[in-house]
Amino acid sequence: MFRKLTVLLFTCLPALVSAQEFMCQVSVNAAQVEGSEKKVFQTLQTAVYEFINNRKWTNYVYRPEERIECSMLITITERVSSDQFKGRINVVLQRPVYKTSYNTNLLNLVDKDFDFKYVELEPLEYNDDVYTSNLTSMVAYYLYIMLGLDADSFTKFGGTPYYEKARGVVNAAQNSPERGWKSFESQKNRFWLVENLMNNTYSAYREGLYSYHRLGLDLMSENMDLGRSGINDCLEDVQKVNREKTGLYITQVFIDAKNEEIINIYSQAAPMDKTKTVNIMKEIDPANGSKYQQIMQSPR
Repeated sequence: MFRKLTVLLFTCLPALVSAQEFMCQVSVNAAQVEGSEKKVFQTLQTAVYEFINNRKWTNYVYRPEERIECSMLITITERVSSDQFKGRINVVLQRPVYKTSYNTNLLNLVDKDFDFKYVELEPLEYNDDVYTSNLTSMVAYYLYIMLGLDADSFTKFGGTPYYEKARGVVNAAQNSPERGWKSFESQKNRFWLVENLMNNTYSAYREGLYSYHRLGLDLMSENMDLGRSGINDCLEDVQKVNREKTGLYITQVFIDAKNEEIINIYSQAAPMDKTKTVNIMKEIDPANGSKYQQIMQSPR
């Protein structure tokens, strides 16, 4: 059954079923770190996996088959000391498409500012709105972002409570020495991602997420043209937001998650839809404008 409908049903029956929200694959790659004891990286992988998958992050009750599918790849680039590490994290979130076996990307993001401390076998501590460590705050932040994106794709503006949680993580980290939490460090970091998502000026972006998934992809198995119309609405919403302010982080996040899928969807569209989509994508992603010409070259 459709995940969100079932989640709402089972919140009324907490005594009958209980499951955490995430089915997250966690990998730690330390191939770039030479001459270092490798066991700590295996322990880190297990610790992060259990931190994500064995903890309750919301008040909803999820059946096991409804858990949110995602992955986190942590790449260690330097071991500064026995318990200090530098690296990056790649976060991927997928969402099932109704009445199909297809999963669509909601997020495919690489955060290069991932410096953290990890003491082997020590429990990972975390409390909302309290900065305990960069490791747990980073992971919790992206889990809340993923919960928000997932909810927005099923219900218009459904992700608000989760973005508020993510903003709380950002606020708690403002005095931390690690990069990525502060507005002045970059225009494309954790601060600005949640700011863009919560900013009412760019609310059309979140409306577009709902149109793309619930009124677009979810309808395509039954009516291809109707589903594509929902995706058309989303692309116009993203274009509108891009015209409000070019270079927004959320626009880049959308492009990174959806560009290949959009090419595939519109390669079989009517000529007028192809032309309109190519023009929009070239406008919001000019650096890769030539890539979208593939749409025009594919016969319907």
